[in-house]
Amino acid sequence: MPTAREVLLDAALAALAHRPWSAVRMADLAAAARVSRQTLYNEFGSKEGLARALVRREADTYLQGVRKLLAAPGPPARTLAVLAEWIVARAAARPVLRALLTGAWDARLPAPRPARPGARPAAVPAQRRADAGPPAPGELVAAAAACADESWAAGCELAVRIALSHVVAPPVPGGGTAGEVRSAGTRSAGAQCAEPESWSPITPAITRVIETILRVETTSPRKIMP
Repeated sequence: MPTAREVLLDAALAALAHRPWSAVRMADLAAAARVSRQTLYNEFGSKEGLARALVRREADTYLQGVRKLLAAPGPPARTLAVLAEWIVARAAARPVLRALLTGAWDARLPAPRPARPGARPAAVPAQRRADAGPPAPGELVAAAAACADESWAAGCELAVRIALSHVVAPPVPGGGTAGEVRSAGTRSAGAQCAEPESWSPITPAITRVIETILRVETTSPRKIMP
């Protein structure tokens, strides 16, 4: 059965689908989770603490998914292609994760600031961890690569970085080259900032690139990326 903390985090994430973080009210979250406001404050300390916990959970859930995919049996090249596809799809559906992976936070999302230096430590151990602040994009790349077998960890980092490039600059809806997009003027900004529902899955062409490069990398005696 989910704990009160998990139910409150779920309520906060659901609220973000309908309104910006600045408009999310603690009283509403407590009511949605069917707990008292005192329980909410006991768990998170403040709305800022709740924001840190929400972001921390997104990072943890992401890395759990990475570990699960990398543990699946099969050729490393194909496993990493599947991982890249999963990262693109998950980032498209989860704005907080997308911000974590890219470092591009907007006003609708909770501000991922660590607790103030010298602040009283939270009573809840999970909150103390969250109050340290979220991992940076580079730290998440390194953490994902560390989940892979040492013999193809460098290939895992490559797959993650290819996926993130697809998240940052997804394909132009309807096709078209980068030059055509730039020449369109007003289309340019929209093409780089497409809404999640318009993002396509990682293309078969990119998947083939990952498989080809990783097949070479994981069978090379060097075991490191150039």
